[in-house]
Amino acid sequence: MAMSATVAMFSAGWRNVREAGPRRLALTAVLLVLALLLARFSWNIPFTDNAERALFDYRSFVLAEQVENDPRVVMVVYDDQTLIDLQKRSPLDRGMLARALRNLDTMGAKAIGIDILFDQPQDEDAELIETLRAMQTPVAVAYATEATNRLDIGYDQQQYLDGFMAELEGSHVRPASIRLSESSGVTRVWPSIEEGLPPLIGRVMLESANEPEALTFPGYEGAIRYRKPALRDVPVFNTLKIDLFANDDLLAVPEIRDQFAQSISGAYVLVGGDIIDYDRALTPFSTFDDDATAEGVADIRPPGIEIHATTIAQMLDGARLAKPSDFYIWFLAAIVVVAAALTGLLEFRSWKFAPLLIMQLAVFIGLPFYLHARGFDTHEFPAIGPALGWIVAFAATVSTARASSAVARRFAQGALGKYLPQSIADEIIEKPELLALHGEKKPIYVIFSDLEGFTKMSHALEPEMVAKLLNRYLEMLSKVVLENGGILDKFVGDAVVAFWGAPISRPDDGIRAARAGYALWQAGEDFRKEVAAMDPNLPPVGKTRVGMHFGDAVVGNFGGENRIQYTALGDSMNTAARLEAANKALESSVMASREFAERSGLDWWRPMGRVVLRGRKRPVDIFEPVPDFPASDREGLEKALQLLEKDTDEALDLLQEIVARYKTDKALHNLLERCRDLNEEGAYVLG
Repeated sequence: MAMSATVAMFSAGWRNVREAGPRRLALTAVLLVLALLLARFSWNIPFTDNAERALFDYRSFVLAEQVENDPRVVMVVYDDQTLIDLQKRSPLDRGMLARALRNLDTMGAKAIGIDILFDQPQDEDAELIETLRAMQTPVAVAYATEATNRLDIGYDQQQYLDGFMAELEGSHVRPASIRLSESSGVTRVWPSIEEGLPPLIGRVMLESANEPEALTFPGYEGAIRYRKPALRDVPVFNTLKIDLFANDDLLAVPEIRDQFAQSISGAYVLVGGDIIDYDRALTPFSTFDDDATAEGVADIRPPGIEIHATTIAQMLDGARLAKPSDFYIWFLAAIVVVAAALTGLLEFRSWKFAPLLIMQLAVFIGLPFYLHARGFDTHEFPAIGPALGWIVAFAATVSTARASSAVARRFAQGALGKYLPQSIADEIIEKPELLALHGEKKPIYVIFSDLEGFTKMSHALEPEMVAKLLNRYLEMLSKVVLENGGILDKFVGDAVVAFWGAPISRPDDGIRAARAGYALWQAGEDFRKEVAAMDPNLPPVGKTRVGMHFGDAVVGNFGGENRIQYTALGDSMNTAARLEAANKALESSVMASREFAERSGLDWWRPMGRVVLRGRKRPVDIFEPVPDFPASDREGLEKALQLLEKDTDEALDLLQEIVARYKTDKALHNLLERCRDLNEEGAYVLG
């Protein structure tokens, strides 16, 4: 049942979209294509690109592996206190560096990387070059070019740097790139591999230490795998001041030298600066690291040397992050648009579908988190884009379906409004199952009206005039029914059939129906005056007769799937029709059964005796609506009719007394005559 209901909703939504019109469909197609592109290229679109980067940074931080101290990489740094002690800030003191390198060379490091550009002369250069040439430990020295590091090096600096590196040829020293990729100011990925530029400093260090080629991540330009310390006060990498390694007197103490050597032995050593406002870069952690931001803005940017240490650890762990293929991302974007469009086709009007919408958006935003946690490179993998693309595709589909259904709805409201009250028409449009193809037994108020002598009159008129008069008459009576909340069942020539209580029953159906019945007769009288004023030569129009009854009827749609009619069937309809016809013999205009009158809630009814309707055996108590009839005379009529069974003469005398006061009231005079000719059941039999 649930599956069939869902299919039915899809079908209805698809039908609405198809009926939207070519221009609307073309606009929808354009929006769906835009949704596809948004889902695919959100990393490259202004505004969404910043959101994608922020979300990438967030998942990088919350999903980062928490690790103990990693002894495989050691940072030997110049810090601000070192510079204060040296009374020299830039360039970094190369004499101290030379002394430190000579001591580090004896401590068993796998390789040493120097994250310092030697791009301008200094007095200690000769000493440093001699030290570097004598190094037995493989050394990677920072190198850059104007083409790749325009902000760091100029022409003259490039010339000096090239000359410096030339002095080291034939030694264990190799040039290494220290370039960082700072897309939008944040270092998220490895730098691109540029022709003419040596490998990244970490790659050179691993190659020099004879690590397997796979660990050097050949060709890798993906995301950097940042890690968080498991303990707040224990950093991921050890940081030692260069002053310690440049102090020959201190290292002459065996215990101290052994302690430092223990940290350096078997490790990759990076030498560089950890200086405020110098060679620092933002990372995905910078915005979210509470410990860093609490200490000051400068501290949220780790030194470049620490980022190089991170890449070395990533290589040593073989954490080459796999990137989802371009085909997979296109496939995801297509799935997003299709899912949004299908969801938009569902004709839902309640919050029960909200979980479906939320679930889809959560999947599209959560998928990058899942992939990231599984070790995939989710840099440039869309997360915001699919969610926004879904919204655009969903909105486009829904608006198209709604636009089409709104037109259909207005048409349906207009069409139903010709037969049903507007309030009921609206409810049926909201709940079409109320007009399902079946019948059900319901108690209803039925009214049957007819225009006396219209058939005979129509033979004396031109067809055009007959159509004009009939349309006007039915329009006036239809308005009465609909204004009083009734259902127009059918027109049979000039006859109007209406009922109350189905498909929706209301507490005031009785009073609405009673007022409508009386108003139908009044509308008929207005029609007679209108026709007389229209053309004095037209034949006189007869009065409108109305019959009203309350009882059970089978109400519903009858016919077939292609042609149906909402109508009521049963004895109640026949009784109302016979009451209408009885008005002629009773010399009245509006007549109701006791069942109808007692449920109407009105007190304007006067009893008009008991009759046996034509073709029936069971007598019916009848009542006539006369709003201005005195209550005392109404009570007198009731008393007289009750006396008929006990004392006919007294009852007739009482009736005679009341009727005498209404010399022109033909219906009352008719009642008096009928009461003189009752059958054994106290009813008058209509011929």
